[in-house]
Amino acid sequence: MEGCEKLEERNIRLTEMEAVCLNSVPVFDGGDECEDEGDCSIMDQDDEISETHSQKERPPPTVGLEFESFDEAYDFYNVYAKEQGFGIRVSNSWFRSKRKERYRAKLSCSSAGFKKKSEANNPRPETRTGCPAMIVIKLVDSKRWRIVEVQIQHNHPVSPDVKRFYKSHKKMILAAKKAQQLEPVMEVHTIKLYRTAAVDVLDNGYSDVDKREARRNHVHSKHLELKEGDAHAVYNYFCRMKLTNPNFFYIMDLDDEGRLRNVFWADARSRAAYSYFYDTIRIDTTCLASKFEIPLISFVGVNHHGQSILLGCGFLGHDSVEYFIWVFRALLSCMLGRPPHVIITDQSKALQTAVSVVFPEACHCYCLWYIMQRVPEKLGGLNGFEAIKTQLHKAVYDSLKISEFETFWGDMIGRHGLGDNKWLQALHEDRQKWVPVYLKDIPLAGMIPIEENKGLTAFFDGYVHKHTSFKEFVDKYDLVLQRKYLKEATGDLESRNSNFELKPRCKFELQLSRVYTKEIFKKFLSEVEGMYSCFNTRQVSVNGPIITYVVKERVEVEGRDKEVRNYEVLYETTQVDIRCICSLFNFKGYLCRHALNVLTYNDVEEIPSRYILPRWCKDFKRRYPLDYDTVDDIDANDPVQWYNHLYRRVIQVVEQGAQSQQHCKAALQGLEELLHKFSIVEADSLF
Repeated sequence: MEGCEKLEERNIRLTEMEAVCLNSVPVFDGGDECEDEGDCSIMDQDDEISETHSQKERPPPTVGLEFESFDEAYDFYNVYAKEQGFGIRVSNSWFRSKRKERYRAKLSCSSAGFKKKSEANNPRPETRTGCPAMIVIKLVDSKRWRIVEVQIQHNHPVSPDVKRFYKSHKKMILAAKKAQQLEPVMEVHTIKLYRTAAVDVLDNGYSDVDKREARRNHVHSKHLELKEGDAHAVYNYFCRMKLTNPNFFYIMDLDDEGRLRNVFWADARSRAAYSYFYDTIRIDTTCLASKFEIPLISFVGVNHHGQSILLGCGFLGHDSVEYFIWVFRALLSCMLGRPPHVIITDQSKALQTAVSVVFPEACHCYCLWYIMQRVPEKLGGLNGFEAIKTQLHKAVYDSLKISEFETFWGDMIGRHGLGDNKWLQALHEDRQKWVPVYLKDIPLAGMIPIEENKGLTAFFDGYVHKHTSFKEFVDKYDLVLQRKYLKEATGDLESRNSNFELKPRCKFELQLSRVYTKEIFKKFLSEVEGMYSCFNTRQVSVNGPIITYVVKERVEVEGRDKEVRNYEVLYETTQVDIRCICSLFNFKGYLCRHALNVLTYNDVEEIPSRYILPRWCKDFKRRYPLDYDTVDDIDANDPVQWYNHLYRRVIQVVEQGAQSQQHCKAALQGLEELLHKFSIVEADSLF
């Protein structure tokens, strides 16, 4: 742990935050560059400088576009104005009184407003028309300028074919002459970039293998292989999401040559879901390990219905320690620095190292299903494979005690002469990370299948195959998420309106039917039904308030007749604490049939609240709203804190509004009233 802590401290210095523009060359280098939508080096013919025309028409100003500076925003609108045939001017500016810092401005058509009346004998004729065309830009995060209001229509004729001289265009000409060639103005929002330094990683606690790998990666930098159409598809998706979904987060990593190496993103719903269900997550790297065309990495959690939910996605240019560290740090940045408690991954040394660096306090487990899927590949060519497989499954799935596992494993190795098998040796060395008998104290929320015949379905299963392109994936992405969200919303509705036809089989059914969501209650009912396969519950020892029981159960075994197993259950009488040797409560989050039998044996009327996990309750999101600061704790000069505070409160309104049609109408009415107020109140009067 000490070595990991030192490695963590040094690696904090690896992250350097920069701002880049998504369509700046060569972000998408290699055959599919993101072309500029227009050329800002537009110069007047009277100055003997030819005007450059873009092949594509520059898009109009849109609410949400962001710029690195006020001047960049001004230049963007000025170039657009010249192409359309009108001039611009700064018609209004707002400054902070103490620092004299501009934080808001209105850029208007040069025909906006009217001139003051002149008392001169021969006043100049009125040329202004009171034109409403304008944009309002606002400083956000104390460093970026965002378009927050747009009016495109003019009340006078404008045409790009009409050559007319405007003062604002003269500024462009003078700047062009001075620089000879004006750099293109980037008209899209800026993004944050992590640039990692592999050379600094080499002597910070990595093994010799990891050092050689990092050196090799540094010399031959890996990047995303984008085909024709991929770059623009990703670019357009991010732009569209940022404009329509203000809490959409994305971040990019470029190599020293400006080529795209890694990408991470998460939409607003994923960020909200993470706040509720971040305790246990699975990192799916199947596409990386299987060499899919898209090197997709997915962060997956489980919601209050036991359904898989997406918490974030990324594309990685290479499955190495450095790249995994980058995407894990991106996840932390997106989720405001809140790390998961339990992380489940494939068996990978690179993942193990990266998790220990970025999430040193998390419990890292390997997914049992991933490992067992490789058994035919790794052992299928051995003599007596079927017998080896049977003994391996017995050791993994049937062991209730560590001593039993070690005995079964040793017998398998010795009987089949597998002492030199490198894969089995590695599995045994890592056994504390994947064998169920070693994971009994870890809350896994049902995310690791511990039954022999249970599988695992990837979040994008059925939508992604080995040859799915970046463009195809982005096109399908929204569809997948919408179907998942609809499934969750349906589960919420069914859980609120469900009336279970209960049979008096167990005292606890009525209690939990009122609490659990429908899907979790159905899973709990399978344990209630399983109580009838248990028999002969008997007390075997007493140690003060702790009583040990043995519950016998007839268990179906594949390929064999039913066999009887003994399950030890510890019962503490004063606090009504209970624990079964099968540890189903930690694996899945609800009590097992053996514990229920012991509670019934002791005439316990209700399951203690500590054994009813809030994350499985139908009103979980209402009972445990997102954390938020009080208004007094918010820095009045920090727009980021305003945003985060408001976002958390609005999520509460959404959750409450979705409870019924009446709630929904009330929420919509309240939001409409707020929007009306915002339209007539200046932003600087809010604080």
